[in-house]
Amino acid sequence: MLSLMFRSGPFGPYLSATTNTVASQLKPLVSGPVAKADAVIVDLKRPFLCKESMQGQAARSGPAVTAGLNVASRVRYAHSDIKVPDFSEYRRQEVQDPRKSSQDSSDIRRGFSYLLTGTTAVMGAYAAKNVVTQFVSSMSASADVLALSKIEVKLNEIPEGKNMTLKWRGKPLFIRHRSTKEIAIEQAVALTELRDPELDSDRVKDPQWMIVIGVCTHLGCVPIANAGDYGGYYCPCHGSHYDSSGRIRKGPAPLNLEVPPYEFINEDLVVVG
Repeated sequence: MLSLMFRSGPFGPYLSATTNTVASQLKPLVSGPVAKADAVIVDLKRPFLCKESMQGQAARSGPAVTAGLNVASRVRYAHSDIKVPDFSEYRRQEVQDPRKSSQDSSDIRRGFSYLLTGTTAVMGAYAAKNVVTQFVSSMSASADVLALSKIEVKLNEIPEGKNMTLKWRGKPLFIRHRSTKEIAIEQAVALTELRDPELDSDRVKDPQWMIVIGVCTHLGCVPIANAGDYGGYYCPCHGSHYDSSGRIRKGPAPLNLEVPPYEFINEDLVVVG
């Protein structure tokens, strides 16, 4: 048993530390020969032992000593029984042997990493393509709109000099059966008189049939057929006048009425779209 008295400081006479040599649970204390030291070296510069220095030495050499005022002495053994974590389940088989260099299996591990990265990239690109496809298809026209992308019109049901209004792609469609007099008047108009110069022959495939989209080019209103100063179409919203060829002649509209794509199947049938 070793008993020390601390003489430094005002509380020196009241402080004491006691250490007991206790056998470790892992390595029991056994008796044996004591080696004789050749010489004892005393370091005069070493500070006087205190509680902190004793604990530091005990932590490095084995047990740790704890002492204080009116506190029982305690002995703490070194943590030599702590189990070292084993990460074998998380490591690859090639690098589990500590006697082998990891450089020997670097090519195999690198190839596996490249394969895994490439597979992930391909799957990500495929998923992104499906998302974009679904998003774009959701903005496309619905089935009922696509069904009306083309319409067939029987021309023999439209009398001469009259206009028929149909619905095509959600817009009004004007089909006008022009008389011989109207054809002659529109073909005789000079381009210098037009705001949006365009020949009548360039707007029709058959002079008898004038097919235009019934949307005013000013603000999108629907003109009235067989009305206006030129006997064609008239937009009452802002006073735009079109002739029977759908060309703007008077008012704020800047352009002629749009001509949709169409094709004559025979003399009595036309397909618009």
